Amino acid sequence: MMRNLVTSLLEHEKITTTDAKAKELRGVADKMITLGKRGTLHARRQAMSFIRDNRITKKVFEELSPRYSERMGGYTRVIKVGTREGDNALLSVIELMPAEEKKAAKRKKAAK
Repeated sequence: MMRNLVTSLLEHEKITTTDAKAKELRGVADKMITLGKRGTLHARRQAMSFIRDNRITKKVFEELSPRYSERMGGYTRVIKVGTREGDNALLSVIELMPAEEKKAAKRKKAAK
């Protein structure tokens, strides 16, 4: 189940799931992006053994890793959105954080 959630999160960059699953998913998704930042063959094989979709693994190593090259961790954000109607379970949206470039540009404008 966690493999499918990680694959969906990395593919769509935002998913809605229960709060408990989102909290568990944070660490696994961060680990996959950290593997992408390493960029070695061994890291790619480790990511492929968990993600199991070559297209998503390629996205992690070629798109997501450069986006977070300056960030030391915390690549995901969990936002609570309410409860599910059927069983009253807490729902959360988990999404990948925006790129650092936008924040750096805003900081430079604010400093001037």
